[in-house]
Amino acid sequence: MSLMKLSKDTGIDEIVSTIMRDGGVIIESFFDKEFTQDINQELSRQLDSIPDGEDEYFAGTKTRRMSRLFSRLPQMPALALNPVFFETAKSILQKPLHFWSGENRVELIPDIQIGMTQAIQIWPGQKAQPLHRDDAVWMWQHPIYGREARVQIMFAVTDFTEENGATKVIPKSHLWDDQRGPQIEETVSAEMKAGDALIWIGSTYHGGGENVSDKPRIGLTMSYDLAFLRQEENHYLSMTPESMSKFPDELKGLLGWNMSSTFVGFVEHEGRMMNPLDLLNAQKN
Repeated sequence: MSLMKLSKDTGIDEIVSTIMRDGGVIIESFFDKEFTQDINQELSRQLDSIPDGEDEYFAGTKTRRMSRLFSRLPQMPALALNPVFFETAKSILQKPLHFWSGENRVELIPDIQIGMTQAIQIWPGQKAQPLHRDDAVWMWQHPIYGREARVQIMFAVTDFTEENGATKVIPKSHLWDDQRGPQIEETVSAEMKAGDALIWIGSTYHGGGENVSDKPRIGLTMSYDLAFLRQEENHYLSMTPESMSKFPDELKGLLGWNMSSTFVGFVEHEGRMMNPLDLLNAQKN
């Protein structure tokens, strides 16, 4: 079985239903060639100064990983707010919940946030990454919680081929419980042209492939997560309030400077539980 490939003009409902059926989907021509080339040039330049990893088991010793991308890559807002990715993430993650507050039964919709960002450059000779589920960072269990914790994208900055380490995915593995382990024989390679993107969910088994070619491949990944979970990447220390000021309020909130409808993320100011976004904007002015 291979992953389905859909056009970026495909309706969100079809994209979501495909992901929830297969565990992931490839969106062709997610960004155009010129925009993709701009990202490639910028990331290639910056990755030149990033050392190889030192973890033979997971991160790789012939792989370069660079995070803090919202402070490094000017194209990140376009990726985060791209409607195909953004609306897909909201549709999957923002499932309503019902609670009692006194005598009132209220419906709440969970907020989402940007979890992690990373540019990943896999060089020739890098072995395959162990197959894993990304929601393991929160010790998410399957199928106990009954909802997805993460929607993630891998944007192909360069061509992804089976030879150069394309992401390995096990289709339908998001339906497994925690007793079944992944096997490499069950994977398919998410082969993509530069500009395509793989979107998958946190419960799908996947991992970086082995690069047996003579050139590196570059991917750019970012996640949307449930906002009541701790962010995997600490954006508060990777970005200053001054650098945040250039972003629209929606993106500031998605990066964590927000208070949910249940007051998660508030900051006390003069005795009030205040939205940090309001405090951030007040300091800017």
